[in-house]
Amino acid sequence: MHHRASQSSSVAAHPFAPLPRRFCSAPTPPSSSTDSELRKYIGYTILILGCGAATYYSFPFPENTKHKKAQLFRYAPLPPDLHTVSNWSGTHEVQTHTFLQPESLAELESIVKDCNEKKKKIRPVGSALSPNGIALTRAGMVNLALMDSVLDVDKKTRRVTVQAGIRVQQLVDGIKEHGLTLQNFASIREQQIGGIVQVGAHGTGATLPPIDEQVISMKLVTPAKGTIEVSKEKDPELFYLARCGLGGLGVVAEVTLQCVESQELLEHTYVSNMKDIKRNHKKLLSENKHVKFLHIPYTDTVVVVTCNPLSKWKGPPKQKPKYTREEAVQHVRELYREMLKKYSKVVSQIPEPSEVDINELSFTELREKLLALDPFNKEHVMKVNQAEAEYWTKSEGYRVGWSDEILGFDCGGQQWVSEICFPVGTLKKPNMRDLEFIEQLLELIEKENIPAHAPIEQRWTAGSRSLMSPAYSSSEDDIFSWVGIIMYLPTTDARQRKEITEEFFHYRKLAQATLWDKYSAYEHWAKIEVPKDKDELAVTQARLRRKYPVDAYNKARRELDPNRILSNNMLEKLFPSTETAQ
Repeated sequence: MHHRASQSSSVAAHPFAPLPRRFCSAPTPPSSSTDSELRKYIGYTILILGCGAATYYSFPFPENTKHKKAQLFRYAPLPPDLHTVSNWSGTHEVQTHTFLQPESLAELESIVKDCNEKKKKIRPVGSALSPNGIALTRAGMVNLALMDSVLDVDKKTRRVTVQAGIRVQQLVDGIKEHGLTLQNFASIREQQIGGIVQVGAHGTGATLPPIDEQVISMKLVTPAKGTIEVSKEKDPELFYLARCGLGGLGVVAEVTLQCVESQELLEHTYVSNMKDIKRNHKKLLSENKHVKFLHIPYTDTVVVVTCNPLSKWKGPPKQKPKYTREEAVQHVRELYREMLKKYSKVVSQIPEPSEVDINELSFTELREKLLALDPFNKEHVMKVNQAEAEYWTKSEGYRVGWSDEILGFDCGGQQWVSEICFPVGTLKKPNMRDLEFIEQLLELIEKENIPAHAPIEQRWTAGSRSLMSPAYSSSEDDIFSWVGIIMYLPTTDARQRKEITEEFFHYRKLAQATLWDKYSAYEHWAKIEVPKDKDELAVTQARLRRKYPVDAYNKARRELDPNRILSNNMLEKLFPSTETAQ
């Protein structure tokens, strides 16, 4: 276990402080004058040596001084035991002296017990993929990446027990030989199972619930009660609370999941528009196992992506795509070359632009490079979005593959994301509020001249019985829509990233003020951000109380983690106890 090293620095008092003023008029003895001159020259010498030392130690900065730790005259290199943990989006980062990686359940139990006795924080952190850094804290973290085994496979019941540190792709690869797979996937395969369950992650498909609903039982290592196993049969109240427990009720050590038989899927991608989508909406939701829409701001383009089990009798369609992958992206490359000339002054400030082979760049890479040239110019962003709409038009067609290959989505590079979830009726009677939401969001974007990056992704799920899920419902018929807005961070320039961040939060705030309450929309736990403003925080806390059983959640935290060693600033701010609530 790493212990935080204490650091202290002190500056000694100057050895040549002014002498007391004399009150007699007698002439100063010659020896005193000589001493004064000597002290003056010694002082100059020390000053020159000090400046030289400061220059030597400060310039050039060593590579490990990214995080500048102020010390006298210089920047100190990172301490060797300081771990830097960043989330995938590059939007949140912390440094900690305590980053523990147990290799077994027994070792994890020992760590939790020891830290609880010392009241030392160890926030559970999975793959740190959450855009909001919900698992991060500089006080200390525990990561289960070394606990990544498949423990048991029951082919008869199709249930699989795994250690919580296993990544989604590892799990899928590990059970493929048994003819099993997960019933749904989120966009990224690098998530650890413990993390993807705890934040209520989801895929898409109006008949498929969020991933936490696949959990049959969990083994939690709790600070106060040791290791406990929770399930619907043993303790339903705690089970439905802890399934989407945000890492605050215990460290998820093992998970038993309900899986399904492996099956090849047929993916169909085509371009439509809002008028046609409205006409076919109920059919699209009910007749496709998986469906999602990609809305392109400042265009009338809606990209529809459906996925269904491949028919063994029909096989894949014989229809060939009109364009090759190269042809589909060629116009984007041409736009980039055109924009490079237009923004030649900007390009000259971008490191190594000439070394980039444009012909080797994928569509998502080209999109980010285009946006980096002028990310706040609405007219420029519109051109990029129009190029994206054309790209999808030229990418229409079919694709066959296993679910873990098909259901992913290239999200692009680093980005800010805000994703909300709201009820949209039932599968038999969808209320169309999902499409109304999109129409009003697009109107807001145009009215406020927001340089909105594409796509706005829209997905659907069935409800979840997990009490802390944004898609919580006690009815099996309810369906929910999930809508995500983004702004890419296509640059490493700190000032430009800060400006994009400010623009994104302005965009998000407008959407929140205009739409969230109207549609009973709540943010995905991996994407909610803690407001810095005190009044805004109070509004957020009140909204969360209207949706979630906050008192029951806090009560469970007090019982299982009384010293809050699994907590962090985000949980404390979002779920203050009744006594400390603002």
